[in-house]
Amino acid sequence: MKSVPLAADHTRSGALFRIWGRIRSSLFWIVVIAFVVRVAWILIGHTYKFKTSDENFGFGWEMGRIAESIASGHGFSNPFGPPTGPTAWEPPLYPYLAAGVFLVFGAYTKASAFVLLTLNSASSALTCIPIFRIARRMFSETVAVGSTWAWVLLPNVIFWCTRSIWETSLSALLLALIVWLALTMEDRDGLLPWFGFGLLWGIAALNSPSLLSFLPAAGLWGWYRRAKRGQQSVPGIVLASVVFFACITPWLVRDYRAFGNFIFIRDNFGAELRLGNGPGADGTLMLYQDPPHDPSAMQQFVSLGELTYIGMRKRQAIDYINADYTGFAWLCVKRFFWFWTSPPKPTRPAWLEPLKQSLFLASSLLMFCGLGLALRQRRPGTWLLFWLVLLYPAIYYVVYAIQRYRHPIEPEMAILCVFLLTEIFPANLLDKTRHSP
Repeated sequence: MKSVPLAADHTRSGALFRIWGRIRSSLFWIVVIAFVVRVAWILIGHTYKFKTSDENFGFGWEMGRIAESIASGHGFSNPFGPPTGPTAWEPPLYPYLAAGVFLVFGAYTKASAFVLLTLNSASSALTCIPIFRIARRMFSETVAVGSTWAWVLLPNVIFWCTRSIWETSLSALLLALIVWLALTMEDRDGLLPWFGFGLLWGIAALNSPSLLSFLPAAGLWGWYRRAKRGQQSVPGIVLASVVFFACITPWLVRDYRAFGNFIFIRDNFGAELRLGNGPGADGTLMLYQDPPHDPSAMQQFVSLGELTYIGMRKRQAIDYINADYTGFAWLCVKRFFWFWTSPPKPTRPAWLEPLKQSLFLASSLLMFCGLGLALRQRRPGTWLLFWLVLLYPAIYYVVYAIQRYRHPIEPEMAILCVFLLTEIFPANLLDKTRHSP
């Protein structure tokens, strides 16, 4: 009598394993689950409830201020709140996206926060697609599946899309799409791939110009791989360049009309340089000197105007660097360390910060080991990831490093980490574990 229910349980268990077997390797379901997990965390963690004690500055910081200015009819201006006129402090894409949400759901409302975090979560979930395709092309189906599930479940990945009103998750998606397109350019014929290449880079530039440090390597990679096969690339490169400049030129014109000077998308580099280089610099962000946190700096910004203030801060930083090249070099070494290990940050409870830093460092170490092993094994496309890891963070070694800056390259980091783990733990062992009753 007892054998019947046991057999039924075994049948149900087998059916569930078969269903899970299909879901776990289905890119569609991975993306859906990733999105559901993120939206669920927004709701469960109430991350759409931002503090209002700082006049909502924590709601998007400068991008939130600019979005509110656009939504209220004052245009792309006022990055810190007070009426300071037109700004190029931030690139335009995300502030205009946030402004559109503000117009529909209200400025700084919980509804707007939920919508923007949901859009961030959609970007993060869609990043599973290029992760899967990059990993499968470079390594194997096993690495592709493992990498995408790592992206679905890693807490630091979920954090940025569910708690930060910023362009971070969209930057990770755009960069992963660019890497995938560059890797597959040699397999594509016609001009359409080059059109997409220029378009993606144009959107990326308007979203986060710091991503452009990788543009030369990505373009040269596509050209070189095609040249090895005897494929013509010059017309495609010309088309991609035209599309790229067509995307960014309207904003360059806007900046010139607003300020009377040529500005390449954003203008705040000098101010950011000063926040990492000056008296008291230790390799981390001196946030207490930023206008929103320093009344005297804010007064200078208001009285001098944006470009004059940035020029002054740039001169201060350069004077500091010129006075002590050895000290500046040591700060760069520290910033390299902080970029890959996470700068210290007070956290409650106190034991949580060392744990977070340990996990952050572990992922960096696994990535570097995975990259080295992939280079040694001559895995296809590894040199493209090498140039990404080399070029993208370089500007932050000069300015300052914070945790958020690493996120745009974390999709590729996840792939290399999982690749290393699959080499340490052979696939047949993983398969035995996976299919064990």
